[in-house]
Amino acid sequence: MSDGADSLLSRREQLTDLVEHVLAQAKAKGATAAEVSAGLSTGLSVTVRMGEVETLEHHRDRGLGITVYFGQRKGNASTSDFAPASIQESVEAACSIARHTEPDPAAGLADADRMAVDPPELDLYHPWDLSAEQAVELARDSERAALEVDSRITNSEGASVHAGAGLSVYGNSHGFVGVKQGTRHSIGCSVIASDGQGMQRDHWYSVARHADALDTPEAVGQLAGSRAVRRLGCRPIRTGQFRVLYAPEVARGLIGHFVSAVSGGSLYRRASFLLDQKGQPVFPAGFRIDEQPHLHGALGSAAFDGEGVATAPRDLISDGVLQGYVLDSYSARRLNMETTGNAGGVHNLVVEPGTQDQTSLLQSMGTGLWVTELMGQGINMVTGDYSRGAAGYWVENGEVVHPVEEITVAGNLRDMFRQILAVGNDVDLRGNIRCGSLLVDGLTIASGTQ
Repeated sequence: MSDGADSLLSRREQLTDLVEHVLAQAKAKGATAAEVSAGLSTGLSVTVRMGEVETLEHHRDRGLGITVYFGQRKGNASTSDFAPASIQESVEAACSIARHTEPDPAAGLADADRMAVDPPELDLYHPWDLSAEQAVELARDSERAALEVDSRITNSEGASVHAGAGLSVYGNSHGFVGVKQGTRHSIGCSVIASDGQGMQRDHWYSVARHADALDTPEAVGQLAGSRAVRRLGCRPIRTGQFRVLYAPEVARGLIGHFVSAVSGGSLYRRASFLLDQKGQPVFPAGFRIDEQPHLHGALGSAAFDGEGVATAPRDLISDGVLQGYVLDSYSARRLNMETTGNAGGVHNLVVEPGTQDQTSLLQSMGTGLWVTELMGQGINMVTGDYSRGAAGYWVENGEVVHPVEEITVAGNLRDMFRQILAVGNDVDLRGNIRCGSLLVDGLTIASGTQ
């Protein structure tokens, strides 16, 4: 893996030259503006099931995308073939498309004065010197640890190890050329437990930029195994309104719905339940969500967004009040606003943690549902109506009583955000949204097993 990752960096100058050459081609074809993104990636992925190698893949991918503007008419094309003839065909295709499209007043590059100047080094590139044989053994170690947790673990859906590295160059006709390089490694395991009354599966994974920051394979496997066993013995619950504690791994999805509601595409289409809410309370007093794009080594860090716009720390929610939206340059123009440097999404969105751990939050909840898994996509972004299948644990007097499954959790996101009672200090760092457990009041829980 390290040889492939090292070879990526050796092609940095070559990829930069390619981007600049394609921009020059677009200009020669008459484009008034253009932007080009080219990327290379390499990786090793292994899956082991019941001790046997199920998949082993080495991959090397590459791609180039070009967008051209003829005034405010836009065309784009892409290719995975870097041969000169293929590149030229892609440029010509993008230009042809642009000439035949209708002008869009919001189309165009991000403003030149928003380009990243002297972007910071964010420590995102740490290749993993891992052979296929070593990866297989790590996966076997993880699965073995899971199977040894309890005799009731009777089967496995497999353990996996992945090591990946990527290099990308973005350039546009403002003269901006920016390079991103990063690595992403992971270990995961999923097993099945059985007690004669039924079977339950659960999983766990660890992901990081640096292999040294990963949990050990044994730790990942043990947690996957204990989670599967803990789910045995599901019993029905009564339907009603209760407090719900979202575990961190599902709580960040709730914050993801908020991000979707304040993103430019939803707003300019007027398809969001949070229209015109800037400056208004959306979460409880004291609640804070801030974007921290320059965290060293974090999974969501970026010095510039997908349009070359410099990223910067900012509060999205302060004391419960919505401070701004999530915009790229196109949606910003549609809304008569300015880009927030979020072309491609948010960068390390952090929900400020509280002081309570998971045990304390369960005690604060008293009686209700502890959700550890969500299924389905029952979200209406226009109205905020929320209804999702769930699994987890029924809690009484702050103590876990038994696991539950085949239940539905329903409410309205606008109300749910305002009814957050507490944020845990058990922050999950495995994604672009960093969030602890969320305790929410007054949700409707319906059991499908009654």
